[in-house]
Amino acid sequence: MTKIFDTHAHFEGTQEETAATLRRAAEAGVTRIMAVGGSEALNRGVAVAAGCKVDGVKLWRCIGWDRDQAGRTLPELDYTGVAAVGEIGLDYHYSPETRRSQLELFSRQLELAAEKGLPVVIHTRDADDDTLGALREISSKGIIHCFTGGPKFCRNLLDLGFMISISGIVTFRAADNVRESALVVPDDRLLVETDSPFLAPVPLRGQANEPAFAVHTARFLAELRGMPFEELAELTTRNALRTLGGE
Repeated sequence: MTKIFDTHAHFEGTQEETAATLRRAAEAGVTRIMAVGGSEALNRGVAVAAGCKVDGVKLWRCIGWDRDQAGRTLPELDYTGVAAVGEIGLDYHYSPETRRSQLELFSRQLELAAEKGLPVVIHTRDADDDTLGALREISSKGIIHCFTGGPKFCRNLLDLGFMISISGIVTFRAADNVRESALVVPDDRLLVETDSPFLAPVPLRGQANEPAFAVHTARFLAELRGMPFEELAELTTRNALRTLGGE
């Protein structure tokens, strides 16, 4: 069975529910998953997922504070054994009024990740210029997750050395810009993710997303790029391991 690395999944259920989700992932061939935080609840979900011992699945941990936490007093996190800092970033689509505090929080976490030598996992929406400005000011490495921008923004991020992670959005009818960007990304900079429980890919759109569904996105992406599914699965897994460490 072809093996896939889902580089971005959130977990919000109980340990039993999370373990069941991981078992379904393993059965589908999604054998590596990065559990991603961003809020107190999502950071707890990372810990729950890490506590599930499911045969056939290896987990990576990513914790941090997302844009919705901007302006709050936030506790320090223990990054021991963590693979990346995130998700972090900027979103002016829903919360343009918090731009300044989002930028302050984003910059602090970029600096923290640089101090710890960890990659970052970045969310960016309708904030191209500020995202690029922060990344040019604070040297960083890592992943732009669930990329939703156009080819120009994609190329700028590639020039800064970032990996580009494609979610199920690439399968949506109205997502021409994401498909165009997915064709810009070189083989050695491409990743696949679910962003579960959000953004289930076609033909499962409308359902709660989960890591097992990464197979659908990977198959679509392979066809889009004109390569065998097995080749895309292998190269995106290799890219994820190079970025996050482990095997």
